[in-house]
Amino acid sequence: MNRQLSIFITALCFTVSLNAGAASKKKDAEPVAEARSNGPVETFLQGCKSELDTYCKDVTLGDNRLLACIYAHEDKLSGRCEYALYDAAAQLEHAVASLSYTAAECEDDLEKYCANVEVGEGRLLACLDQNDKKVSGRCKQALKDVGLKK
Repeated sequence: MNRQLSIFITALCFTVSLNAGAASKKKDAEPVAEARSNGPVETFLQGCKSELDTYCKDVTLGDNRLLACIYAHEDKLSGRCEYALYDAAAQLEHAVASLSYTAAECEDDLEKYCANVEVGEGRLLACLDQNDKKVSGRCKQALKDVGLKK
C-alpha cells in the first residue's frame, strides 16, 4: 500500500468510528460504483466487505479499531478494497473542498445571522434558509454550487 492510501486510512478514522456501527449492519454489499452515492463510510464498508469479514470480523467497533485492522492487513487487500479506499478518499476530499468553499463564501452571513446557532445536524443551513431574503448572493450561489440549495 502506498503512502497516500495510508494517509487516507488515518484520515478516515474519525468518520468510520462515528458511523461504522449503523452502516455495517447492511446485508448485501453493492458494487463500488453504486456505493459512491452512499458516502465515504459506506463505500469503504461495502468495498472492503470481504476483508472486513475475513480479517476484522471479531474487532469491536469504535476507537478506529476497524481501520487499524485494515491497516494491519494492508498487504492482503483486494483491488476492490483498495479502490473503495481511494474512492472514499476522493469523496472526503470533495466534501472538505465544498465545505471550505461554502464556509468562506457564507462566513459574513453566518456571523451576521447565525452567530448563536449551534453547529451540527444542519442547523446552520436551516438558519441560512430562514434568513434567505437577507443572505448575500455569493453565499446563495455557493450553496447552489455545492448542491445544498436549488
